[in-house]
Amino acid sequence: MSVKAKPVTPDEALDPARALTPSVQRVNEVRVQKGFWPKIRRTASRIPFAGQALSIWFAARDPETPAAAKGLMLGALAYFVLPIDAIPDIFAGIGFTDDAAVIGALIATLGANIKRRHRDQATEALEQLRRD
Repeated sequence: MSVKAKPVTPDEALDPARALTPSVQRVNEVRVQKGFWPKIRRTASRIPFAGQALSIWFAARDPETPAAAKGLMLGALAYFVLPIDAIPDIFAGIGFTDDAAVIGALIATLGANIKRRHRDQATEALEQLRRD
């Protein structure tokens, strides 16, 4: 901690609005914009949580989704997109378990922000990806 830094209380540290700094959110947004569709195209037929990841994508792009929820969604999608994670995706069978856990935790926490229209868009997109 720098000399000028103000101590943070536990309540402040756990406040999502304080944790989502605009610069981190922007970095995640750029990573997700560049990497989400290529990765979901490659993996849609192999991962059982593709529909949930797509519904999060559509919710994060929705202007009606609160900014704090978008920030967390983008963070989860960035984790999915990044090639470096807790269990590398190249390991068959277990490579996506950590990604699934992050997506599942996000849905458990922010599921109310993922609307029926986002799920419908995800279903349509997934069907299109599987046809291609």
